[in-house]
Amino acid sequence: MSNYEYIIASLPFLTVDYKYADGTGFEAVLEEIRRDLSEKDSALVDFLLRGFDGKELMPDFYAEALKQKNRFLREYFRFDLNLRNAKVRYLNRQLGRDADLDVMTGMGTDEDTDLDIDLRRFSGGEFEEEPKVAFVLGQEDLLTRERGLDDILWAKIDALTTFHYFDITAVLGYIAKLHIVDRWLSLDEEAGRELFHKLVKEVKGTFKGVHYEEK
Repeated sequence: MSNYEYIIASLPFLTVDYKYADGTGFEAVLEEIRRDLSEKDSALVDFLLRGFDGKELMPDFYAEALKQKNRFLREYFRFDLNLRNAKVRYLNRQLGRDADLDVMTGMGTDEDTDLDIDLRRFSGGEFEEEPKVAFVLGQEDLLTRERGLDDILWAKIDALTTFHYFDITAVLGYIAKLHIVDRWLSLDEEAGRELFHKLVKEVKGTFKGVHYEEK
Protein backbone atom coordinates (compact mmCIF):
# COMPACT_ATOMS: atom_id res chain seq x y z
CA MET A 1 0.00 0.00 0.00
CA SER A 2 1.25 3.49 -0.84
CA ASN A 3 2.32 5.70 2.07
CA TYR A 4 0.62 8.89 0.87
CA GLU A 5 1.03 10.95 4.01
CA TYR A 6 4.76 10.33 4.10
CA ILE A 7 5.09 11.14 0.38
CA ILE A 8 3.14 14.40 0.61
CA ALA A 9 4.88 15.43 3.83
CA SER A 10 8.28 14.85 2.23
CA LEU A 11 7.70 16.65 -1.07
CA PRO A 12 8.82 20.16 -0.02
CA PHE A 13 12.24 18.85 0.97
CA LEU A 14 13.11 17.05 -2.24
CA THR A 15 14.29 19.77 -4.61
CA VAL A 16 15.05 23.02 -2.82
CA ASP A 17 18.64 22.18 -1.92
CA TYR A 18 19.80 20.70 -5.22
CA LYS A 19 17.35 22.74 -7.28
CA TYR A 20 17.86 21.13 -10.66
CA ALA A 21 21.46 22.35 -10.67
CA ASP A 22 22.60 19.23 -12.46
CA GLY A 23 19.42 18.77 -14.49
CA THR A 24 18.33 15.73 -12.48
CA GLY A 25 15.79 17.38 -10.19
CA PHE A 26 12.59 16.11 -11.78
CA GLU A 27 13.83 12.53 -12.03
CA ALA A 28 15.19 12.67 -8.47
CA VAL A 29 11.77 13.72 -7.14
CA LEU A 30 10.09 10.90 -9.06
CA GLU A 31 12.55 8.40 -7.63
CA GLU A 32 11.77 9.57 -4.10
CA ILE A 33 8.03 9.37 -4.73
CA ARG A 34 8.18 5.89 -6.25
CA ARG A 35 9.91 4.45 -3.18
CA ASP A 36 6.67 4.67 -1.23
CA LEU A 37 4.19 3.92 -4.02
CA SER A 38 2.51 0.59 -4.58
CA GLU A 39 3.04 -1.14 -7.90
CA LYS A 40 -0.48 -0.17 -8.94
CA ASP A 41 0.03 3.51 -8.15
CA SER A 42 3.45 3.52 -9.79
CA ALA A 43 1.78 2.30 -12.99
CA LEU A 44 -0.52 5.34 -12.87
CA VAL A 45 2.54 7.59 -12.59
CA ASP A 46 4.04 5.81 -15.59
CA PHE A 47 0.95 6.59 -17.64
CA LEU A 48 1.04 10.25 -16.64
CA LEU A 49 4.69 10.44 -17.68
CA ARG A 50 3.87 8.91 -21.06
CA GLY A 51 1.62 11.89 -21.66
CA PHE A 52 4.54 14.26 -21.13
CA ASP A 53 6.23 12.79 -24.20
CA GLY A 54 5.01 14.59 -27.31
CA LYS A 55 5.58 11.52 -29.45
CA GLU A 56 2.97 9.65 -27.40
CA LEU A 57 0.18 12.17 -28.00
CA MET A 58 -1.57 10.33 -30.78
CA PRO A 59 -5.19 9.12 -31.09
CA ASP A 60 -4.40 5.71 -29.59
CA PHE A 61 -2.93 7.30 -26.48
CA TYR A 62 -5.89 9.61 -25.91
CA ALA A 63 -8.28 6.72 -26.50
CA GLU A 64 -6.45 4.79 -23.78
CA ALA A 65 -6.35 7.83 -21.50
CA LEU A 66 -10.10 8.38 -21.75
CA LYS A 67 -10.62 4.77 -20.64
CA GLN A 68 -8.55 5.19 -17.48
CA LYS A 69 -10.40 4.33 -14.28
CA ASN A 70 -8.39 6.93 -12.40
CA ARG A 71 -10.36 10.17 -12.67
CA PHE A 72 -7.34 12.47 -12.53
CA LEU A 73 -5.66 10.80 -15.49
CA ARG A 74 -8.88 10.63 -17.47
CA GLU A 75 -9.79 14.29 -16.95
CA TYR A 76 -6.23 15.61 -17.18
CA PHE A 77 -5.77 14.10 -20.61
CA ARG A 78 -9.28 15.06 -21.69
CA PHE A 79 -8.21 18.64 -20.94
CA ASP A 80 -4.91 18.06 -22.72
CA LEU A 81 -6.77 16.80 -25.79
CA ASN A 82 -9.06 19.82 -25.80
CA LEU A 83 -6.11 22.17 -25.38
CA ARG A 84 -4.22 20.49 -28.21
CA ASN A 85 -7.23 20.78 -30.49
CA ALA A 86 -7.69 24.45 -29.55
CA LYS A 87 -4.09 25.14 -30.57
CA VAL A 88 -4.59 23.32 -33.87
CA ARG A 89 -7.76 25.27 -34.64
CA TYR A 90 -6.05 28.56 -33.79
CA LEU A 91 -3.10 27.80 -36.05
CA ASN A 92 -5.41 26.73 -38.86
CA ARG A 93 -7.30 30.01 -38.67
CA GLN A 94 -4.04 31.94 -38.72
CA LEU A 95 -3.05 30.09 -41.88
CA GLY A 96 -6.46 30.50 -43.52
CA ARG A 97 -7.19 26.78 -43.42
CA ASP A 98 -10.27 24.84 -42.33
CA ALA A 99 -10.29 25.20 -38.54
CA ASP A 100 -10.96 21.51 -37.96
CA LEU A 101 -8.14 20.26 -40.16
CA ASP A 102 -5.95 17.78 -38.22
CA VAL A 103 -8.11 18.10 -35.10
CA MET A 104 -8.36 14.86 -33.11
CA THR A 105 -12.02 14.28 -32.36
CA GLY A 106 -14.78 11.77 -33.04
CA MET A 107 -18.30 10.63 -32.34
CA GLY A 108 -17.94 8.68 -29.12
CA THR A 109 -20.86 6.46 -28.11
CA ASP A 110 -19.81 5.50 -24.58
CA GLU A 111 -21.33 8.07 -22.23
CA ASP A 112 -18.73 7.41 -19.55
CA THR A 113 -15.61 7.54 -21.68
CA ASP A 114 -16.56 9.24 -24.94
CA LEU A 115 -15.21 6.23 -26.83
CA ASP A 116 -16.85 3.97 -29.33
CA ILE A 117 -16.29 0.24 -29.64
CA ASP A 118 -13.01 0.39 -31.59
CA LEU A 119 -11.40 2.69 -28.98
CA ARG A 120 -10.19 4.97 -31.76
CA ARG A 121 -12.89 7.65 -32.02
CA PHE A 122 -13.38 9.99 -29.13
CA SER A 123 -14.50 13.43 -28.10
CA GLY A 124 -12.83 15.89 -25.81
CA GLY A 125 -16.21 16.68 -24.29
CA GLU A 126 -17.16 20.07 -22.91
CA PHE A 127 -14.23 22.49 -22.77
CA GLU A 128 -15.21 25.20 -20.31
CA GLU A 129 -11.75 26.79 -20.44
CA GLU A 130 -12.03 27.44 -24.18
CA PRO A 131 -12.65 31.24 -23.91
CA LYS A 132 -9.59 31.67 -21.68
CA VAL A 133 -7.46 29.55 -23.98
CA ALA A 134 -8.60 31.54 -27.02
CA PHE A 135 -7.64 34.79 -25.31
CA VAL A 136 -4.20 33.51 -24.36
CA LEU A 137 -3.52 32.13 -27.83
CA GLY A 138 -4.17 35.60 -29.21
CA GLN A 139 -1.23 37.08 -27.29
CA GLU A 140 1.69 38.09 -29.48
CA ASP A 141 4.53 37.38 -27.06
CA LEU A 142 5.45 33.70 -27.10
CA LEU A 143 6.48 33.44 -23.44
CA THR A 144 3.36 35.33 -22.33
CA ARG A 145 1.26 32.89 -24.33
CA GLU A 146 3.04 29.83 -22.95
CA ARG A 147 2.80 31.11 -19.38
CA GLY A 148 -0.89 31.86 -19.84
CA LEU A 149 -1.61 28.35 -21.09
CA ASP A 150 0.33 26.81 -18.22
CA ASP A 151 -1.57 29.00 -15.74
CA ILE A 152 -4.81 27.57 -17.14
CA LEU A 153 -3.40 24.04 -16.88
CA TRP A 154 -2.26 24.70 -13.31
CA ALA A 155 -5.77 25.85 -12.39
CA LYS A 156 -7.21 22.72 -14.00
CA ILE A 157 -4.91 20.54 -11.91
CA ASP A 158 -6.08 22.45 -8.82
CA ALA A 159 -9.69 21.72 -9.76
CA LEU A 160 -8.98 18.01 -10.28
CA THR A 161 -7.18 17.68 -6.94
CA THR A 162 -9.63 19.66 -4.79
CA PHE A 163 -10.28 17.79 -1.51
CA HIS A 164 -7.55 15.28 -2.37
CA TYR A 165 -4.82 15.57 0.25
CA PHE A 166 -3.24 12.19 0.93
CA ASP A 167 -4.02 9.93 -2.02
CA ILE A 168 -2.74 9.08 -5.48
CA THR A 169 -4.64 12.01 -7.00
CA ALA A 170 -2.62 14.44 -4.86
CA VAL A 171 0.60 12.73 -5.95
CA LEU A 172 -0.33 12.80 -9.64
CA GLY A 173 -1.33 16.45 -9.38
CA TYR A 174 2.01 17.30 -7.78
CA ILE A 175 3.94 15.52 -10.53
CA ALA A 176 1.89 17.29 -13.22
CA LYS A 177 2.68 20.67 -11.67
CA LEU A 178 6.32 19.78 -11.18
CA HIS A 179 6.50 18.99 -14.89
CA ILE A 180 5.29 22.53 -15.62
CA VAL A 181 7.94 23.91 -13.26
CA ASP A 182 10.64 21.80 -14.87
CA ARG A 183 9.74 23.10 -18.32
CA TRP A 184 9.88 26.72 -17.16
CA LEU A 185 13.23 26.26 -15.52
CA SER A 186 14.55 25.52 -19.00
CA LEU A 187 12.55 28.30 -20.69
CA ASP A 188 12.82 31.08 -18.12
CA GLU A 189 14.64 30.33 -14.86
CA GLU A 190 13.06 33.20 -12.95
CA ALA A 191 9.56 32.11 -13.92
CA GLY A 192 10.47 28.52 -13.10
CA ARG A 193 11.68 29.47 -9.62
CA GLU A 194 8.48 31.45 -9.06
CA LEU A 195 6.34 28.45 -9.98
CA PHE A 196 8.47 26.13 -7.89
CA HIS A 197 8.02 28.24 -4.76
CA LYS A 198 4.29 28.41 -5.46
CA LEU A 199 4.16 24.62 -5.66
CA VAL A 200 6.12 24.12 -2.45
CA LYS A 201 3.86 26.57 -0.60
CA GLU A 202 0.81 24.66 -1.81
CA VAL A 203 2.22 21.43 -0.45
CA LYS A 204 3.13 23.18 2.79
CA GLY A 205 -0.47 24.34 3.10
CA THR A 206 -1.71 20.80 2.55
CA PHE A 207 0.30 19.27 5.34
CA LYS A 208 0.28 21.42 8.48
CA GLY A 209 3.15 20.96 10.85
CA VAL A 210 5.77 20.10 8.25
CA HIS A 211 9.01 21.93 8.96
CA TYR A 212 9.67 24.11 5.94
CA GLU A 213 12.38 26.63 5.22
CA GLU A 214 11.98 28.71 2.05
CA LYS A 215 15.19 29.59 0.19
